[in-house]
Amino acid sequence: MEVDIAVEITANAMDRSEDIQGPLEVSVASVVKLFEVKLKNLDASSFGSAPDSVMTMTSNIDPTVDENKYWISRTSISSMMASKRICSQCLRLAAPPTPTATTAARRSFHSSAVKQPIPPQSSARKLHSSVRQRGPQHVESASRTEPSLPYIPPSSAASRQQPSREQTYLRTDDLFHSFTNSPIPTIRQRAAVMRQNAYCPHPEHQPTHLPSSPRAAATSTLPPAHVRHECPDCGIPVACSEAHFADTYDQHLEICDLLRQINEDDHDLHSGRFFPEFEYPDASIEEAQINMQNWDTLLFTREFTAVNDERSMRQVTRLLTYPITIGSILHELSPYSIKRNGRLTSEGLRSLSALRYTLHPPRTGAGITIAGLRPNPPPVRLFILGARAESSLPREVWLQLSHLFPRVAFHLIFIGPEALANRPDDVAPPPTPGNPFSAVVEDRLGGQMKISTYATVFEALHQAQHFAPYDPYFDAFVLFHPGLGHPASSASWAPTLPILLDTKIPVICTGYTEFDMQRDIDWVKEQGGGEVDFLLEPGENRFRSLRWEVNDLDPGDVSAGNWGVWGFRGKRYEADRYEEKRGD
Repeated sequence: MEVDIAVEITANAMDRSEDIQGPLEVSVASVVKLFEVKLKNLDASSFGSAPDSVMTMTSNIDPTVDENKYWISRTSISSMMASKRICSQCLRLAAPPTPTATTAARRSFHSSAVKQPIPPQSSARKLHSSVRQRGPQHVESASRTEPSLPYIPPSSAASRQQPSREQTYLRTDDLFHSFTNSPIPTIRQRAAVMRQNAYCPHPEHQPTHLPSSPRAAATSTLPPAHVRHECPDCGIPVACSEAHFADTYDQHLEICDLLRQINEDDHDLHSGRFFPEFEYPDASIEEAQINMQNWDTLLFTREFTAVNDERSMRQVTRLLTYPITIGSILHELSPYSIKRNGRLTSEGLRSLSALRYTLHPPRTGAGITIAGLRPNPPPVRLFILGARAESSLPREVWLQLSHLFPRVAFHLIFIGPEALANRPDDVAPPPTPGNPFSAVVEDRLGGQMKISTYATVFEALHQAQHFAPYDPYFDAFVLFHPGLGHPASSASWAPTLPILLDTKIPVICTGYTEFDMQRDIDWVKEQGGGEVDFLLEPGENRFRSLRWEVNDLDPGDVSAGNWGVWGFRGKRYEADRYEEKRGD
C-alpha cells in the first residue's frame, strides 16, 4: 500500500519539539534534512548499528486526518535527535523524490519501500565490509532515488524502461515475407518507396528511364504506371496489375529466385539474431601467408570465424568487398597477374610494382630502444572519389585492409558530395586555416590507418593543390560504382577525368554489372582521346559481394556490389636521352 506522509511542521517547530504534546505530523524527509549537519560530524564507522527505536513509526491515526498518514511521536523525534548512530538503510528508505506539484502548506510523495515488509537478512552485515549488502529488489529500487534528483512520474518511468519500438525476432526458417506486409517496419517503408517511384516494366507502358540492361525497350502509348502487384514467389512489387504480371512472367522468372533471396537476406538482417560473421579478427603474424584465390581461402587464412551458412557468407561479403577488392589488386599475392588469363597488362604491372614496393617493405630492424629508431615512410594514400556507402562502413571493416599490409600505414581519403550522407553523427567542422575544406578526420584507428572525409568535389581540392604532389609509389585512386558512363552522372565526371589522367596515378574502378562496367569503359575511351592505358582488363571481381541487391526505383534491376573490376591510368611516354656526337 502506498503511504502519503504529509508535512505539517517547520524547522522552528522541530527545534521546540520538547514543548509539543501529543502526536506530531512530520515527513521523514524533513527529519533527514535536519540531520544533515549532524551526520557530517559522524564517523563512517558509526553507521550500521543503530537501535531499533531510532525511527519508530506508530500506527496511531488521528481520526480528523486522512487515514493514509503515518504519525511520528514526540518521543521518537527526541530519540532520533539524541541518537549518535543512524541506520543508513533507514535513511535510504526515507529519502523521497523531489515533488513537482506543491499545495498550500502541504507536500506529498510516494514511496514504494513500504509496500511490502522487508524480509530478514540471512547473514549479518560486517561493520567494515566494503561489499554492499544486497537487499530485496523493491528495497534496492527505492534506494536509488535521491531527494536531489528530479521527480519522475510513475508513468514516465514505465515508458522510459520500455523500448521505443518493439523488437521483432524472426526464426531462420521464417524469413520470407511480403515486403508490403512485412513484420519489419523498415522493409514496409521500403515497399512504400517502391510503390511510389518504381514503374511497371510491361512493354505497353511508355519508358520512364534508360534501360539498365542490353535488352531494347519497347515503345507504346500507354502512360507509365507504378508497381502495385507483388509476385507471390518473391514478395516484391514488380508490376502494376496481375494481368501485366502474367504477360511478363517469363522475363520475371529470370530473376525471381534472386529477388526471393534478396527478400530473405533483408529480413535476416532485421531478424534480431546474433551475427558471429561480423566479428573481425585482428592482425595476423607476418609469417602467416594469405591466400587470395577466393573468399573461402581468404577468410580461412585470415582466421575469420567459420562461416558455414550461405546466407551468412552473403552478409559478411557485402561489407568486406570494399577493402578486400583494393587489397586483392595491390597485394603481391594478388590473383591478378600478367600470366595467361591473369587480366593484368604490362602497363598495369609497372604501376602496381611501384605500389607493391612500398606496401611490402623489407624489415628495417626497428626496435623500442634508441638504437632501434628508424625513419617511417609516409602513409599510402587511397583517394576514394564519389564516396557514398563506402564512407559509412564500420571502421573495423576498413581496418582489414591495414591487416593485409602490416608494415605500412594507410590514409583513406573519401571525397564526394555524398560522403557524409549516411553519417548523421559526423558533422563537417567550420573551415579553419588548418582545415580549409572542412574535412572530418579520424586518426585514432589502430595507429596504421587514418580516414579523412571531404564533402566536396575533387576538382576544388585539386585546383587548390591540396594533395599535391602525387607519387605513383604512394598514391592510388579508387572509384566504387562511379557511373562514369551513366547519363545521369557522366556530366559530373567530365571535368574529373582529365585530372585523373594527368596525375599518371593508377585508377581502380568497379561496376554493378557487366553492362554498367562496359558502359563506363566506353565513356573513358571516348573522353580520354587515346591518352588512356588500361592496367587491368575488365572482368568479374573475385571478391565481389555474394549478396544481390535490388534497385528500389526499378525492381527488375538486380546487381551485386563490386561485381566487376578494371583499372586504367594516364598514358606515359618514355623519353630517351639524346646526346650529340662530339666532333674530333
